Amino acid sequence: MIWENVSLALSSLKSNKMRALLTMLGIIIGIMSIIAILIIGDAMTATVSTNLATLGANNITVIVRERGANSRTSSSGKTPSTDDLISDRMIADLKSNFSNAVDGVSISHPAGNAQARNGDLYANISITGTNADYTLANNISMLSGKFISDTDVKDINQSAVVSDKFVKNMFPDGEDPIGQQVKIYKSSNIEIFTIIGVYRHEAIDFGFSTVSDKDLSTTFYIPVSTAKQNLLEKNYAIITVVGSENSEVATLTARLQNYFDGIYANNTVWRAAATNMTSMLDTIAETMNTISVSIAVIAGISLLVGGIGVMNIMLVSVTERTREIGTRKALGAKNFHIQFQFVTEAIIISSIGGVIGLLMGIGTGAVITSIFEVPLVISPLTTVACVLFSMVIGIFFGIYPANKAAKLDPIEALRYE
Repeated sequence: MIWENVSLALSSLKSNKMRALLTMLGIIIGIMSIIAILIIGDAMTATVSTNLATLGANNITVIVRERGANSRTSSSGKTPSTDDLISDRMIADLKSNFSNAVDGVSISHPAGNAQARNGDLYANISITGTNADYTLANNISMLSGKFISDTDVKDINQSAVVSDKFVKNMFPDGEDPIGQQVKIYKSSNIEIFTIIGVYRHEAIDFGFSTVSDKDLSTTFYIPVSTAKQNLLEKNYAIITVVGSENSEVATLTARLQNYFDGIYANNTVWRAAATNMTSMLDTIAETMNTISVSIAVIAGISLLVGGIGVMNIMLVSVTERTREIGTRKALGAKNFHIQFQFVTEAIIISSIGGVIGLLMGIGTGAVITSIFEVPLVISPLTTVACVLFSMVIGIFFGIYPANKAAKLDPIEALRYE
């Protein structure tokens, strides 16, 4: 009986192709929208997670925060004093106490934006003071020379590590930049640095980039001591602890938190909070998924419109086939058989629309992810769920027309003109 009803449903669709297509349109658009949105959301989540993961899976960030707050400053307007921050002595003690579990401690200090100039040549830069362990915590690929060393930090050298984009702009004739001096124009002064290394610039732009290489601002690494030379504050609000390969990040994070809790035990205002990349990635993924699902739910409203369209056409079909229904009931068909026939037709219409919408949604998602150069991620569970949901729409909105057809009086139905 099932295959007979499926055959009848397909025959009905073939005889009214345009009407069937228009009926499916709402289902197609709804499923296509949901699939495309979820694919794009999953792709962006994967891209964000991958890019953040490159910053270091074993990195643990330690941030000085006000107790009960989630940032360095709070609504109270308080800022930490020198004694509240993390000092070089505290970092040295940390390395000593965790020598078997920690590979290094990365320090960085943003020193503002500036521009390197030499005649008509220029390069936009973002100056960052770092230490030797910075490369352990960050994905720095050196092309030539060396990175900032402990000696550079200790001697407060005017050394700099620049990007390949910087070299392209400042040394267009191909000369070796290592050992060359460059003038850096800041808003308040001009400084001269000696280039000791060149790294490959790898922008984390999540697929969006509108700045040309000529005007692109890249990081200009200098010793952190040099970056803080003219500042009264020499301590740090943020450090990055790099766990060794045999360390379990969650366990090490807990140990570090206990360690800093002991150091800050007598500080009633400030504390040092240790967090790892795993918790950040989980939070970002959860947020992105929530946004995608919320938008998909809104797009799913069109499925209700499509379902109403299915019900409307099925009601028209019941009216057109009244004599057929009367004939079937006169030949012994029970109400259940009539109900099953029309519900099957509604399911077939919705399922075909769901499959078409699924394919169009995947195609749309593939095109968009290709344009923005992000990976195409297709969840089998999501695709199956969408097709099943379209079938549920068919059942839900097909029941009323099916019941109406089943309740027709066979004699009156046979008299229907």
